[in-house]
Amino acid sequence: MNTTTQPVLFTQEEVADLKKEIGTDSLMGQTIEKLKAELNTYMAMPIDVPGHGEAGGYEHNKHKQNYQYINLAGRLFLITEDEKYAKFTAALLSEYADKYLKFGFHIQRNTNPPGRLFHQILNEHMWLMYASLGYSCISAWLSEQERAHIVDNLFKPMLEMFTVKYGHDFDRIHNHGIWAVAAVGICGIVIGERKYLEMSVYGLNGDGETGGFLAQISQLFAPSGYYMEGPYYHRFAIRPLAVFAEVIHRHMPEVDIYNYKGQVIKQTTQALLATAYPNGEFPALNDASHTMGITDMGAVVAVSMYFKRYGFDKNLVGMADIQQQVWLNACGLALSRAHQAEDNVEPPFWPSVELNEGEKGDRGAQGFLRMQGKDKDIYQLAMNYGQHGMDHGHFDTLGISFFNRGQEVLREYGFARWVNIEPKFGGRYLDENKSYARQTISHNAVTVDEQCQNNFDIERADIVHGTPHFFIGEGTELQAMSAFANQHYPDTGMQRTVMMLKTDLLENPVLIDLYRLTSEGAHQYDYSHQYQGQIIRTNFDYKTNTELHPLGGNFGYQYLWNLARGEVKGSALVSWVQGNSYYTWHGACAAADSEVIFTQTGANDPQFNLRHETSFIMRTTGKDMLFASALETHGYFNEAVEASVDARGKLHCIEVLGHNEIGSVVRVTGDNACLTVMVSNQPNVTETTEHQIEINDTTYSWKGCLAVKQETK
Repeated sequence: MNTTTQPVLFTQEEVADLKKEIGTDSLMGQTIEKLKAELNTYMAMPIDVPGHGEAGGYEHNKHKQNYQYINLAGRLFLITEDEKYAKFTAALLSEYADKYLKFGFHIQRNTNPPGRLFHQILNEHMWLMYASLGYSCISAWLSEQERAHIVDNLFKPMLEMFTVKYGHDFDRIHNHGIWAVAAVGICGIVIGERKYLEMSVYGLNGDGETGGFLAQISQLFAPSGYYMEGPYYHRFAIRPLAVFAEVIHRHMPEVDIYNYKGQVIKQTTQALLATAYPNGEFPALNDASHTMGITDMGAVVAVSMYFKRYGFDKNLVGMADIQQQVWLNACGLALSRAHQAEDNVEPPFWPSVELNEGEKGDRGAQGFLRMQGKDKDIYQLAMNYGQHGMDHGHFDTLGISFFNRGQEVLREYGFARWVNIEPKFGGRYLDENKSYARQTISHNAVTVDEQCQNNFDIERADIVHGTPHFFIGEGTELQAMSAFANQHYPDTGMQRTVMMLKTDLLENPVLIDLYRLTSEGAHQYDYSHQYQGQIIRTNFDYKTNTELHPLGGNFGYQYLWNLARGEVKGSALVSWVQGNSYYTWHGACAAADSEVIFTQTGANDPQFNLRHETSFIMRTTGKDMLFASALETHGYFNEAVEASVDARGKLHCIEVLGHNEIGSVVRVTGDNACLTVMVSNQPNVTETTEHQIEINDTTYSWKGCLAVKQETK
């Protein structure tokens, strides 16, 4: 029988180095002890290879746990030389080999083809990749007869199913496709049939363009490395990408995979890590969990791989400190040693970045601004002005999220799904994902006429995108980004400019936001802010509704309780406390009158599928319109010690002075000073573009994309 008996991801020298880490307090030592404890607990339970079950049910989760611990037990056998791990791995794989061909196929319930173990073939790809890695660690320990039983009754039938029965799905350029090629390629090495490795790298046609790993990494990511479905699915795709890249590096060095296509693997890994908030969580862009972050195993593997293959970066050391674990191989060991050598590990502080989208980088972008406050706290502002994100995309072009003081302040809802909670629709996406979570009103954006962008038409949304206007990401006192979205609502153009400004007038950077809309006809505009916390005060009277009704009838409005609303003349103020911080929002629009509406999810939700989230909406009507707001972070609150400091901010109001096709001018007034903010509205603005606007007999002039003038009262 032609089969290899060498571990796929370990050399003898690397195993010897890893053995030295056992019992140490390094990240690698801690990782080994943590994984040993987890595995020992799992091994204490009887081995179980169940049949079919629901997605997210016991059978699904048991198969998932089994493949994870097959991989882990194999690695720990190599490192510890404890035969109990080899025996466990062998027994579990042998039982799968006994039963696999007897299971039959699941009933197909969606567009994904079913497997024998899982309801969709994606999960079977994951199973094979992990099981192959674990098997490779014990194959030399197994007898020839044991190897033949596992290969002939388990691995080969899987390979035939993936590349023949479901060959049409194997070359799919998608995050599922990366799992497919990684599983088949690694298994091909394990059983000594290199044709499967070649097939996985170059595709079924062997051209490296219509399918296979090289096509995946060439076509799935933008030149910036950004993955259009967002960080949640990017971290899912990065796990097989990083694992298979390391396998190719070791077993097919002629490909030079880490330098392929201008180091695309470096680009895409860096792009993923650069989206993370300072606390390690990912913004919930598109369909996404609100709790997913860099502690996910995909990100752990990616950080270790990136460090080993592309060199030292203190941000990676900082991320490893948040992760408190490393990948259990030579890549992780390199990162662990670097972490141990640092006297003071600082939190990661990635530079501000604009990540272009589309295969050629010409379909908009995602912008991420980062600035440190005077107390070294990291502020992060993200804006979406790129592509829709395929079937997982949200209709929120020009939507923003904002993070500081360890928490998301202007929040993304993410997906409507309770992952792997079987009673909640099998843990799958809920109907409310389409009817609320993906709607424009559930985001920090402007909704026009209570409609969704692109009328919630995915096919139409996929052919339009935002247009970058300017991006200023290097300043320590002022950073800004601006973009247009002129094809997302009928007869309505949109432009949003957001900036973080640090001034001696305030203790913390302030977020300033200008959202401009243009139209030939009048529309209702809803300028929405998703927040979390307790309202402290407002500067306008509002009426609370003792009898609750939904705010609207469709496009997500049907899920919003109309809690309270009040009329506003001039500048509105809404202040709330979240965690230990106070936030005060000042908002105004170009119209003479507006109103602020307070909402909470929960209407028309009899099964309590939605989280209870709150928002406030500034509503007005008109043709051309400019919304402007300033969000101030201030003070300190600690209920445990009954401390409250600076519960009122230093800003007083914001005014829209004027706007036209040349530019927009707003004024922010605070204690003893005011700021005049002037922003270009010209699409082709450069650093040398001259601007001049006359408003109420006053001329405002500036050069470049924007200017901020500070005056003392």
